[in-house]
Amino acid sequence: MSGPAVYAVSAVEVGAGEEGSQRTGQGSVWHDPSGKADLSAAVDALRSGEFTPLTSAGSTGLKKGSYWSYFELQNTEAHNLPLRLEYVDHQLIRLRAYSRGEGDGSEFQKIADQAMGEPFARRPVFHNRFVVPVELAAGESRGFLARFDSEEAGFVFPSMRIWSPDALSKSHTGETAVLAFLFGGIALISLFSLIVGVTTGDSSFFAYFVYGISKIIAWGTILGFTHQYVVQNHFHWSYMSAAGAISIFCGVVFDRLFLQTRKCTPRLDYILLLMMLNAAVLLVSALLQIKQVALISITLALLFYPVMTFIALVRWRQGSSEAAVFAIGWTLLLSGLFYQALRDLGLVEHNLLNYYLPPLSSFVEMVTIMAAMGIKLRRVRLQGLESERQYRRHLEQSKVKLEGLVRARTEELEKAKQQAEMEARTDPLTGIRNRRSFLAEAELCIKRAYRKGEPVSLLMFDIDHFKSINDNHGHGIGDEALRQFSYTIQDKIRETDIFGRLGGEEFALLITETKPDALHTAERLRDNIAGIRLPCPEGTVQFTSSIGVACAHQAQTLEQLMREADEALYSAKQRGRDQVVEYRQSLSGELVTPDVSTEPGMEPA
Repeated sequence: MSGPAVYAVSAVEVGAGEEGSQRTGQGSVWHDPSGKADLSAAVDALRSGEFTPLTSAGSTGLKKGSYWSYFELQNTEAHNLPLRLEYVDHQLIRLRAYSRGEGDGSEFQKIADQAMGEPFARRPVFHNRFVVPVELAAGESRGFLARFDSEEAGFVFPSMRIWSPDALSKSHTGETAVLAFLFGGIALISLFSLIVGVTTGDSSFFAYFVYGISKIIAWGTILGFTHQYVVQNHFHWSYMSAAGAISIFCGVVFDRLFLQTRKCTPRLDYILLLMMLNAAVLLVSALLQIKQVALISITLALLFYPVMTFIALVRWRQGSSEAAVFAIGWTLLLSGLFYQALRDLGLVEHNLLNYYLPPLSSFVEMVTIMAAMGIKLRRVRLQGLESERQYRRHLEQSKVKLEGLVRARTEELEKAKQQAEMEARTDPLTGIRNRRSFLAEAELCIKRAYRKGEPVSLLMFDIDHFKSINDNHGHGIGDEALRQFSYTIQDKIRETDIFGRLGGEEFALLITETKPDALHTAERLRDNIAGIRLPCPEGTVQFTSSIGVACAHQAQTLEQLMREADEALYSAKQRGRDQVVEYRQSLSGELVTPDVSTEPGMEPA
């Protein structure tokens, strides 16, 4: 087969005024799935007619291997023509270019070999994308082979724009200025959000600040400007995926805080948590340089993005007006990313407009969401003002009621104090004085009686066989027996008498009476106690009481009286119970019974 027939393609006529409108490469493309074919294999494929036109709108789609393109340029000028062949996208990992002169026998010679991981200073043209400089002699027509590598799998656009050096320089300056404006706008919005966050303490503003900074880093890295100006050596494609993962993660964190999904839409919040997990997987796969996993994670992230608009609309239906503005901003971002996906899949043509549409829509999203945050801030401010007005109104109303409330509260506290004091002095079961209250008041009563020269007597009571009442009839009947015992005595004594429960079934009564009257009172009370009847399921329960009496002589203390009365009580129990025994020291040292009838139920003579 003759040479001219093999390489027959339509030559692209170029001149001195090239401004990037003409492209190369899509008319003759060859796919090497292995990615290992060298120049000689590509030339053989070209000679055998394996190079065919690209059927898509510009992209090869997500495929493995390398793509080769063949094209010819023809100089229509009468002088040497310097040109710049610019790769149209940022996703390429490596670009190699070869050229051949006129004549079929000419061999292809390498004219460019550029890789993303190489130092940026090695690039022949200072540009964020790959640029191959060529020069054509006057009237010269030359063929070129270009190899495009994405490593493992990726999107390839086997085409390069044709520029004159000055036009490319002006275009690059213009692109850089536009991106600087976009990044500067995002930076200002982020800084403003930080200031508002510091002022209000709202965590969503802090998250928005971090989200904005992550966007600048992500788009700067994805579009190649980080390699061009920051990390000029040892740059790697994984940096783009890592920056994107961080931006996605920060964005989802902000969205959760702003939309309050954890509180207001807890079920939908699980989707956002899943998005955060996917972003973490993307970051790990980027750091480990697992490109296929990274591409899958990016694809999942893009598929999840529309859910955010749905959640915002749900929050809007719940009454959050700023969520509606958020939904608009997020939809604008989705439109840019969706158009990028169509471009990467080869469904729409690649050009500068849709190339920068994603970062532009991202900027518009930031501005729109900032407006939504302004609405939220205004709402919070109005709520604060309304709360302040209500608070002042409440203070004014409370001022009128405050004195009354204070008086009422004072009375309540006084009553509570009295109640507490009464409870502290009262036995909770019987309602009479407890041991501490009895001892205190009896002590005062004795001192007062001594001061006035009045007689004092102390009666100690013990319910006979009280344990058997509890054992045979239960503690409920035992408690009722204690209550009836207390009520009976309380009903038969004077208000000035001091009556109290010392503990268990033991009681004490301090009276200001002479010895005969005290013994008479003791017998009368013993008889009243014997008349108590308690109904229960087993029948009627009745009980008696033993009483010890101690009459004060000289200036005895309460402790001495209680000891003497207790000894008399013990003697009464020893003598058979249900009787009154007076403490009276005999010459033989024994206690004696009172000079009254001790037969149960009999009044003293």
